[in-house]
Amino acid sequence: MIIILIFLLFLDIPCAHADTAVQWVSAGNDAYKLGSLDLAIMDYTKAIDIDPNYAKAYDNRGVAYAREGSLKRAIDDFTMAIATNLKDAEAYNNRGHAYAEQGNLSQSVFDYTHAIENNAFYVKAYNNRGLAYFLLKEYKKAWDDAHTIEAIGGTVDPGFLAKLKKAAS
Repeated sequence: MIIILIFLLFLDIPCAHADTAVQWVSAGNDAYKLGSLDLAIMDYTKAIDIDPNYAKAYDNRGVAYAREGSLKRAIDDFTMAIATNLKDAEAYNNRGHAYAEQGNLSQSVFDYTHAIENNAFYVKAYNNRGLAYFLLKEYKKAWDDAHTIEAIGGTVDPGFLAKLKKAAS
């Protein structure tokens, strides 16, 4: 019996022993990868409770909310991530994506632009903004983003380029 108790004391169970915000975010990431969104959201929330200024916890929880379709909650969390770190290109990009999912393409372009301003080599943000411009029928701006992606070493989806070429002609 004593051996079992000693074994249990040394058993490493990440969630049970997490006591820092970083550890809770890590546990949330593990849960997210396994598709357990509710558990991931709970873990990210625990990280936020420990450190309300931890932008990554808000950003990751926002991603989990977006994946489950709770776009309003996702946008709120991305906004908090941005408020705690104004240079968080990923949070701007993620919030832009959530706005695009809501159909608010103008706001998504605004956020993608901020993501790019904070990271000039953020290919994903250029891709997302180019798609938003395409949907807004601003084809020249979409082409500009496609050219920028290629100039910084990224790859533009050939199917998107074909659609853009057809729409712009």
